[in-house]
Amino acid sequence: MEETKIPFRKVFWSVFLSRILSFFGLLVFIGIIIGLGGLFDSDESAMKSDTILHVKLNGLIAEENSAEVDPLALSVNSTKGLSALLYGLKAAAKDDNVKGLFLDFGTLSCGISSAQELREGIDAFKESKKFVVAYHSGEYISQQAYYVASAADEIYGFPGSMFQWNGLGGEVLFIKELLAKMGLEVSILKGNNNDFKSAVEPLFLNKMSDSSRLQMQVYMQSTWNTMLTDIVSSRGLKHEDLNTYANNLEIKNVNDAVEKGMMDESMYRDEVLKILMKKVKVKEENELNFYSFSSYSEEEFLTDQILARASEPKVAVILAEGSIAKTGKGFSSDNICALFKKARKNESVKSVVFRVNSPGGSALASEEIWREVSLTNEVKKVIVSMGDYAASGGYYVSSPAHKIFADQTTLTGSIGVFGVLPYTKEMLGKIGVEVDEIGTHDHAVASTNHKLSDFEFEIAQQEVNKIYQQFLLRVANGRGMSKEKVDAIARGRVWTGSDAVKIGLVDTIGSLQAAISYAQSISNSNEDGSIVYYPEVEKKPFADLISLLEEEGMNVKAKQNILNHPILESLYENIESAQEWEGMVMRLPFQIDIK
Repeated sequence: MEETKIPFRKVFWSVFLSRILSFFGLLVFIGIIIGLGGLFDSDESAMKSDTILHVKLNGLIAEENSAEVDPLALSVNSTKGLSALLYGLKAAAKDDNVKGLFLDFGTLSCGISSAQELREGIDAFKESKKFVVAYHSGEYISQQAYYVASAADEIYGFPGSMFQWNGLGGEVLFIKELLAKMGLEVSILKGNNNDFKSAVEPLFLNKMSDSSRLQMQVYMQSTWNTMLTDIVSSRGLKHEDLNTYANNLEIKNVNDAVEKGMMDESMYRDEVLKILMKKVKVKEENELNFYSFSSYSEEEFLTDQILARASEPKVAVILAEGSIAKTGKGFSSDNICALFKKARKNESVKSVVFRVNSPGGSALASEEIWREVSLTNEVKKVIVSMGDYAASGGYYVSSPAHKIFADQTTLTGSIGVFGVLPYTKEMLGKIGVEVDEIGTHDHAVASTNHKLSDFEFEIAQQEVNKIYQQFLLRVANGRGMSKEKVDAIARGRVWTGSDAVKIGLVDTIGSLQAAISYAQSISNSNEDGSIVYYPEVEKKPFADLISLLEEEGMNVKAKQNILNHPILESLYENIESAQEWEGMVMRLPFQIDIK
């Protein structure tokens, strides 16, 4: 049989045109929905006297709210901002139209410290004597989602849902042998005695070092204990029972959780709605007045910020999240330094709360941000609020602050430096690529195809040691310690917020709201005084559209996965992140993902 060959140009243009048409179809769909959104934005959707705020806890919770279209994947990436959510809970507690919260859980994704702050916000809301009902209806209930839900008055779950309760665990992928098979060599540079700085261990070891294993075990145990303490406080359970359930895998589904008192009852959604109907005293399901909490919190937060910018705010909050880099719109020195300069120029602002949520990154960018924090602290007190992470470079930029707050489970410290120098000449040789060198001086060639001599490696190592010594000096000056004392607790080791208080790296345990309250107290501002946030909060129509789609029951992906298998996806993300490493790096030695 003769083989039929399809010309490449036909394949290319058919695929290209189909993607273009799909993309424009998506734009048209969005346009139609935006137009229809005007129909929903009527008196019928306005807040009523018996409103229940519908809190959809599904997807990613980050420091800031965002919603973007990925034109290549034809998907929507959206995140909910923790600051807006917490402000919404605070506003709802005082809103006479709001009778209670309906926490509707899907696949929740956030750091454990963010989860803890969300719980605290729910607890504060409950002081208004309004009800909080939680319902899990997904395929399975994660430990993290249950941890947040445990703050509710009542917890229900779909009868068929699985329930994860097996304790905290983690794994590290080591690729030393893979690199060897590829012919790729790496030279590792670490600050002197940085034995806990384990971020590069997967490149040259086949298992965790004793130091890495110790710090990870201590962190996970401390985090687990914090979660249990909060759950016990809310549900009236016992620590030893919860640990026994995890050890024996006794909680496998909703019915098991109900039997052990972790949940109140297994119910279908219509049965949960009947409970809500009784709470607001209506007889028909269509009489329930649900209002999107996502929209409510964003509207309240935006209104507050418009008024704050028009008044004379005495406190500014700078939100910074992600890996520290030189450029970019996230936690980059170009961006964060500009925000600090803006806060310094605002004459009404008397103190600045710096919300740090970062595993670290570029040493140079960290130094630039450190400088701006130091300059600001000389004229206006800077109070750091640590989120899920404030490690390595994240701690570096926090060190000059007037006072440091952290959550109990914040992962901080990791005071250390590392560098990775790959050698690719042998790898290229395996695929038939040969490399030769020429230069005017002995060390003129600096590339991944040039293998470092002992002399060159020693010069690079000296530079790493200098950066580490500077790191120790920055912390010593900021925390009022000797360099020797800092060195004893540094060595690249990570600490929980609770342990960091004991060794002097953190001043006190407290949430973002606690840090803001402290800033208000030292700025002669009352509790209701205006607070301005940076980056400035703006009206985001597309975020409103996402909320509308979600509230109408349409599925919106919170994150587009490039690889389906979680291990491959994690490996891809780590490799992608490593490509951003330039120069010397101050970064967390591992990644935490608690389910």
